[in-house]
Amino acid sequence: MPLLVLPALAAALPAAAGQYDAQFRQFLNSEVIPAARAAGVSQATIDRELAGLAPDTSLPGLVGPGGRGKSPEVNFQAEFRTPARYFRDSQFNALVPGGRRLMQKHAGTLGAIEARYGVPRRIILAIWARESGYGGAKIPYDAVRVLATQAFMGQRPDFFKGELVAALKILQNGDVSRSAMKSSWGGAMGQPQFLPSSFLKYAVDFDGDGKRNIWTSEVDTMASIAHYLSAHGWLTGRDWGYEVHLPNTISCTREGPDNRQKISTFVREGVKRVSGKPFPDHELNQPGNILLPAGRYGPAFIATENFYVLKAYNESDTYALFVGHLADRYGNNQGFAGDWKPMKETTRGAVRNLQERLQRLGHDVGGADGLIGFKTRRSIGKDQEKNGFFATCWVG
Repeated sequence: MPLLVLPALAAALPAAAGQYDAQFRQFLNSEVIPAARAAGVSQATIDRELAGLAPDTSLPGLVGPGGRGKSPEVNFQAEFRTPARYFRDSQFNALVPGGRRLMQKHAGTLGAIEARYGVPRRIILAIWARESGYGGAKIPYDAVRVLATQAFMGQRPDFFKGELVAALKILQNGDVSRSAMKSSWGGAMGQPQFLPSSFLKYAVDFDGDGKRNIWTSEVDTMASIAHYLSAHGWLTGRDWGYEVHLPNTISCTREGPDNRQKISTFVREGVKRVSGKPFPDHELNQPGNILLPAGRYGPAFIATENFYVLKAYNESDTYALFVGHLADRYGNNQGFAGDWKPMKETTRGAVRNLQERLQRLGHDVGGADGLIGFKTRRSIGKDQEKNGFFATCWVG
């Protein structure tokens, strides 16, 4: 029966069909449509949104139908971007004025959002800035076509099939029209860059027009970001973290959220804020952990649990630090006190090889993915200490 569901699709295809169009139609009929029906998507929505759909084979990172094929080499051999590249002052100087203007423009609304969700306005604005430049970034792709293509021939077919079904549910609910439902090439939608499943869970209609509109409504965008962070455990009243002077007597191998202790204990060990101010009284008995995004080659921080809520938005230390730092700069717009020291350039492939070597030596690097997270950094440090060197917790 599923093979008969899309008679209109075949008729609507252009005369010069693409290489994979027939397989794509079979995929929609045999896999997507049954999943959509099981999730409660109506036949009318299925016919309207999937008829005439063809894959967009220009998207980066595709491997072939069914997700079977060799991963693009760029995934592991592209240049690894050192943290310093993410934190150029010019980026922050370009974003701070716009954030300040929006804080003034939406002062009352942001107050109401803070009251409901407990997330500070400066954090909300900083995520909005990072995701879409406060809505100024071009987000040109047809979300349904992107998701269908990724489900058909991307590297995570099952994941994107679920996201495609979620997108169909959004269209059925009427929050947005198909023509307005724009995404990135990876399927993240609108100004806060929500995947469809996140939209269904966290997008909110805060301007009261009856639609959850993260594409053109600034109010819904800000409230949806706040709801996402709140639902992922944002602790009201706590900051994301503090830049600190970390004495050499404290090993960089102690980094990580699984090594939390009271901030007052760090103070007794000689950790001080770079600002010269004491840690707020309400933070002293709360847990924190060392954060060294570039090991001993960059600034040091004491992070709170809220830093890892930011990472729930994007699983990257540099992303979360960018957001926290930009949020701080809406105030006095000062850069980090610590320097990002010159580092040896490397590639994701070389990092992946290093991670595999460390794993063979018994270290937990958090997976050999070519990205340097805290588990990889401290594993490097432990290996350095084992061989009699001062631990830097960084490549090279």
